[in-house]
Order: sequence, then structure tokens, then C-alpha cells
Amino acid sequence: MTSFSDFPLHKSILQAIHDMGFEEPSPIQAACIPKVLEGGDLIGQAQTGTGKTAAFGIPLVQKVSPVNRVQAIILTPTRELAIQVAGELLRIAKYNKIRTLPIYGGQSIGHQIRALRQGVQVVVGTPGRVLDHLRRKTLKLDHVHTLVLDEADEMLDMGFIDDIETIINHLPQERQTLLFSATMPPEIKRLATRYMKNPQTIAVSSEEVTAPLIEQVYYKVFERNKVESLCRILDSEDVDLGIIFCRTKRGVDELTEVLQSRGYLADGLHGDLSQAQRDKVMSAFREGSIEFLIATDVAARGIDVGNVSHVINYDIPQDSESYVHRIGRTGRAGRKGIAMTLVTPREVRQMMFIQKQTKAQIVPRNVPSLEEVAERKQEQLREQLISLLESDEIADMYYKVTSSLLDQYPAEKIAAAALHLAFYSETGEEKEPEGYNFGETGAAKGMVRFFLNVGRNVNMKPQDLVREISESVGIPGKAVGRIDIFENFTFVEVPEDVAPFVYEALRQTRINGKRINLEPAKPRGAKRS
Repeated sequence: MTSFSDFPLHKSILQAIHDMGFEEPSPIQAACIPKVLEGGDLIGQAQTGTGKTAAFGIPLVQKVSPVNRVQAIILTPTRELAIQVAGELLRIAKYNKIRTLPIYGGQSIGHQIRALRQGVQVVVGTPGRVLDHLRRKTLKLDHVHTLVLDEADEMLDMGFIDDIETIINHLPQERQTLLFSATMPPEIKRLATRYMKNPQTIAVSSEEVTAPLIEQVYYKVFERNKVESLCRILDSEDVDLGIIFCRTKRGVDELTEVLQSRGYLADGLHGDLSQAQRDKVMSAFREGSIEFLIATDVAARGIDVGNVSHVINYDIPQDSESYVHRIGRTGRAGRKGIAMTLVTPREVRQMMFIQKQTKAQIVPRNVPSLEEVAERKQEQLREQLISLLESDEIADMYYKVTSSLLDQYPAEKIAAAALHLAFYSETGEEKEPEGYNFGETGAAKGMVRFFLNVGRNVNMKPQDLVREISESVGIPGKAVGRIDIFENFTFVEVPEDVAPFVYEALRQTRINGKRINLEPAKPRGAKRS
């Protein structure tokens, strides 16, 4: 199949696929979609980045009817993957009256129960939370015709095999079972033998999703300093051509305006542009008259420019497959490329998830300091000056100005003043403060102590808090300092350098289902207001 229209799909689904920017099916989609539509059981062996979610999601939406009952259930190992899969199904079912509900631990079970009572057709969930609903009898699987086990090997590694078998025993015997896994350990094969009927196996080579020549890095940034951080990164890099990805069309417009106002050769590309406007922007990008193309995922699909040196995720991709597609715009035809992602504190968990799913080495970097950027700009100015001095391109008017000044001032001072004029205009503006000043919190040296409004009353153990901080901020658990858990509140110490990220990432999150409030602690002995 060379086009989605070659599949026997409803027009509404084809329109949704078009809106998503998919132009042709990936190898696993081309192989799986017709087989799933035929109704037989299937095993798909593929890594993240091959498009496997759409490989089962597209035929699943085709098969589900608007009847108000659960007709399909998708089991995933983590809440992040459950949210990602549910989001993809939502986009595929854009023009169909089908409701998809992600259910996972850490979210209010009451909210999930109310949504289930209102009626959903597809449930995407983690095994533990699905079992919880089955025990409460708030989820009924009597009418399920399709079961999908996504990332089966991950669920096995996390000890979910018994939960999965218990859930399968609640399903009708007559059903279609689809199993997707990057690897096929013996336990997965046993599961398939026991619960699947003559499954067909489709495998996609991992070579199709690797990008060996792409260096991958990420920068931790604050939302309020995001543009400033991006500019420092751009100023410290040797960029031939760069694609900067934003999440929304509005984001593309706003970032394009900001970068253009700061003197960068940039233009935007998104779905609201006419074909003529789109062609004009792409022509300028290919010719190199603009250095940075700012685009949405949908607008960037189909772009094939061979000498893109940098891909920059200004907004983190919504899932790991989008990440792989984005970074694949660089490192083409044997060239080296670099993929950079800006990550706010609330997005660190998503970055760690993408790294785990893609099995890539994504290295953290610090945003260049003003001093480092200044040194880089000075070196660039020096190179430009040498180039001009060795050419005959200096206008006569500048000779006249310098000649008139040489009678009054030393040549070195005149040159320095000229450089100051050129340089200060770019760097002399006042910058926003970059971090937080938490003051004295009563912590050990080099640490910041935080107060949390939950304690033993939500069954929180030290390891729960360490895991939450480690996963949310991307630091090793052993970096977390002293923890004091009381009945209704907790104190925890974290290193100074990550404290701002802990503060932004955790202050509105949940632990064991309870929304927490986090704030800098008062020094020991001080009264809390």
C-alpha cells in the first residue's frame, strides 16, 4: 500500500489522517492495517518510532461503533503511554462519535468512574488501574471485541503479567487480540500461545528507526525564560539550516515574530498558509536566505531538505514517535546533525519517557551563559572583521568617518567604540532573572528544604517521594537529601541546582492520588504563616 486511501477506510478516518499530516503509511502500518481490518489476531514486533500506535489505532477506530459501551481495551505499561495512545486515538477519531478514556494510577478514580458511567467506547489503561475498576465493577468488558497489548515486553518487565492474565479472563472468548512488543521474550510467546488464535506475526527492522549520525541533547529551561534560552543556544551554535518545532500554529507565529524582531533570518510554516505562501517559505529555506524554519509537526511532514544541521524542539513532542519523526529531518544522506529539545520542569518526565521509549542517548546540556554567548559573538565579530579587512568591500563613507576621528582619538579606541556599537545593541538589554531565590530554608549546605502538605495521611513512604522527584526532574534518587514525613505534612531536601525544577514540576502534581502543594520551608524554629 502506498497511500492510506488504498485501505478500505471510512472517509471520516481518511480525513482525520490527512489532518494529522500523514502522507503515506509507514512499513508497519502498511502491513498491519489490512490484517487488523480482516479481524484475525496479530503480533507486531516494532520499536517506538515506527508508527505502531496508528497501525492498530486506525483499524480500531474503523471497527468501533458509537454504541454506548466499551468495545475495545488497550493495555499499556505506563500512564504516559496511556495518555499518548489515547491522544492519538482522539485525533484518528476526530470525525467519529467515539469516546476514548485513559485510566491510570495517580489520577482521581472518582473522575474516571464518572466518565465511565457517561459512556466510552475505548479504554486505554495501565493494568493496575484497570484491575481496580474491574474489582469495583465500574468497568464492564462483556462487549469488548478487541484487546491490544501495547509494549508487552515493558509490561512484563514491570511485573504486570499476572494482572494482564486476570484482565484477559474478564474478556469474551470471541475477540481479536493484538500484541505489540519491541522484543519477544519467552514469557510473551507463552502469553501469545495461551490467549491468541493463530496470530500472524509482522516484524519491522529496528534499522528503520535509528539515527546514528544525529547527536541528541536537551536543555532544562524555565517557561518564562524560554525565548531567551533559545536565543542563547542559537547564538552559540554553528547553524547551516535549522528547523524549530512548535506545538501550535499560534506558537509558530509568535516565535517567528520574536526571532525576526531579534534579527534572526527566520520564517514560519503551518497549515493556515496558502500553497503559494508555503512554497515561498520553503524556497527561501532551501536557498538558505532564511536560516531557521519554524514549523508545526503537520506542516513539516514531507519536508526533505538535505543539509539541515539542527532540529530544535522548542516545544517538546507530544510522544516518542513524533520525536523520532522530527529529529529525522537532520542527519540526512550521511551528514551529521544535532537534535536539541527545550524541556521545562513540568516536561522532564516526558523527556525521560521519550528517552526510554526510543532507547536513545539524549544528553543534558546547560543553557549557555551570557558570558559564553558574548565570547562566541566576539569570535564571530573577529572573523567577520578579518574577512572585511582582507577584502575591498568597505564603503568610502566609513573611511571618511574614521579619518576624521583619527586626529582626536587613538585608532584602538575608535575600533573598540565601533565594536561596542555593533555588539552592545544586541546584548545590552536588561535580562529577566533566570532562577529562584528560595532564601534560608533550614536545609543542609548546598540543599534547599521544601514543605509538602501531605504525609502519612496519604500512605506516602520515603521511596514514593524519592521516585516522584527522580522521575519528574531526571536526577538519581540518591541525590535527594533528608526526608521527614509526619502525619499531615512532609519536609524534603534537594540539591540547590535542581531545586527550581523540583519546585515547578511538583507544586501542582499528585502523590498517591492526592494533589500536593509544595513551597520553600521556613528555617527550623520559624513559625509557618
